[in-house]
Amino acid sequence: MVTPVLIGIDWGSTSLRAFLIGADGSVLQEHAAAKGASTLHGHPAFVAALDEVAGAWRRAQPALPLLACGMVGSQHGWLEVPYVRAPAGATELADGLAQPGDTALRIVPGVLCNDGLLPPDLMRGEETQIVGALARHPQLADSCVILPGTHSKWTHVAQGRIGRFATHMTGELYAVLRQHSVLGRLMPPEVSPDMDAFLAGVTAARDHGELGLPHQLFAVRSLGVTARLRPGALPDYLSGLLIGHELRAGLAWRAGHGLRELPLALVGAAPLCERYQLALAHCGQAADLVLDNTAPAGLLALARAARLLS
Repeated sequence: MVTPVLIGIDWGSTSLRAFLIGADGSVLQEHAAAKGASTLHGHPAFVAALDEVAGAWRRAQPALPLLACGMVGSQHGWLEVPYVRAPAGATELADGLAQPGDTALRIVPGVLCNDGLLPPDLMRGEETQIVGALARHPQLADSCVILPGTHSKWTHVAQGRIGRFATHMTGELYAVLRQHSVLGRLMPPEVSPDMDAFLAGVTAARDHGELGLPHQLFAVRSLGVTARLRPGALPDYLSGLLIGHELRAGLAWRAGHGLRELPLALVGAAPLCERYQLALAHCGQAADLVLDNTAPAGLLALARAARLLS
């Protein structure tokens, strides 16, 4: 049997996932709760949430270290952990770990990209996924890594360290536009995936993106009003349009920084990565590697770098 060596926590804004991680990096057990960092207030609430997902493991094996990544270390989390400046790898991140109060938990810092030429960019949580991807696939030591999500990240990994990166608020824009704009009024609450509509949105961004996203977004309404698209197809058309614009900008960013010859990897939830894979192929660019959640592997690698493991 694989021996547990670490309790890893992926603590985002809206969700909390705990992993009992073995010495070989495997996830032996997993617990989850709807106790995201932005939903909790005050030290006791965070202590109770941590006990809910990891308390049984801690009581059974009190010597196991605890390491958390994500928004739990943000301004709106348990403890604000200062960002590490890019370029940053496992060593720099391990040096920046912080503990909330007298707890046994350590929290991973995020990464700040600030070269003074452009507005600063930030990541918190994605750095651990990148470290995990590198631990599992060393060939990504020099690569371009895309992490789709609420705030998608396009990251240049150089010599095993996070260098420059660019954030796209694609997922959050989709949620806001669908729930709080005129575009959502024609959309039914529950729909089946319509990948033809999704690719139509990607095509519009790919072929006519110079018209601008604000202009093209109105087509989500006009296509519905004129019955060119059925109501159930509109959410996927919107998704394709937003992801298509992200890819148009991201691929140009990649080329502009001379990264076109480096491996291109997708890291994230499988359904979303599949959507990005399809959109990338539609734009003439294949992903070289697609990885599911790499946060547990990243937490284990950071725990090793910080010498937390016995």
